[in-house]
Amino acid sequence: MAEKGYGSIIGDGLWSNNQALVAMLGLCPLLAVTTTATNGLGMGLATTTVLVLSNATISLIRNLVRPEVRLPVFVLVIASFVTAVELSMQAAFYELYLVLGLFIPLIVTNCAIIGRAEAFASKARLDKAIVDGLAVGIGFTLVLMVLGGIRELLGQGTLFYQAHLLLGEGARGFGLELGAKFQGALLAILPPGAFIGLGLLIALKNVIDKRLKGLKAVRARAAEARVARGAAQPAT
Repeated sequence: MAEKGYGSIIGDGLWSNNQALVAMLGLCPLLAVTTTATNGLGMGLATTTVLVLSNATISLIRNLVRPEVRLPVFVLVIASFVTAVELSMQAAFYELYLVLGLFIPLIVTNCAIIGRAEAFASKARLDKAIVDGLAVGIGFTLVLMVLGGIRELLGQGTLFYQAHLLLGEGARGFGLELGAKFQGALLAILPPGAFIGLGLLIALKNVIDKRLKGLKAVRARAAEARVARGAAQPAT
């Protein structure tokens, strides 16, 4: 099997094999913490940090770990980095840490992380394992942030409300507000709203993929037609 290039790794992580929209992994934090865009961004950055660090470590030790114990070792590595990220958030972003609560330590159980460790990092060299962790993490973060932003805007009439919890006091006026008279849709910030929002994002991705596939097919047929016309022309 040909080794994946950087472009393919990035494309898979961000779009083609997005862990939230395609693989449907990590749904617990995806649906639970995305009541605001700030929460989604904070959880996404924490997950991305764990992904990159665990991918890098597992790639470095992949030839030292026996196959019989690889999964317990991978979980131990991931749990160690999750603990470090949790303690760092407690120190630097305590109010956001309180909002995200139990879902920070539950990053250990995120199937997207252990899945990338088993399927990619344990078979790839260090640089590509890091790129894969970044691409998958950013793809997951974007879905968290977009879904959180949609739910927050429809439910509360705000966008990046309390952004200062993550970005510091300078971002206190960063958010968008639709005004005090805005009557939000309560459904958007309730659990059913998370499922509906995720379903709409998956449907949008499928529509885009279908159109891109159709456009690619049209271009392929046009290229074949040009080749056929060239072959049919008599030699001079």
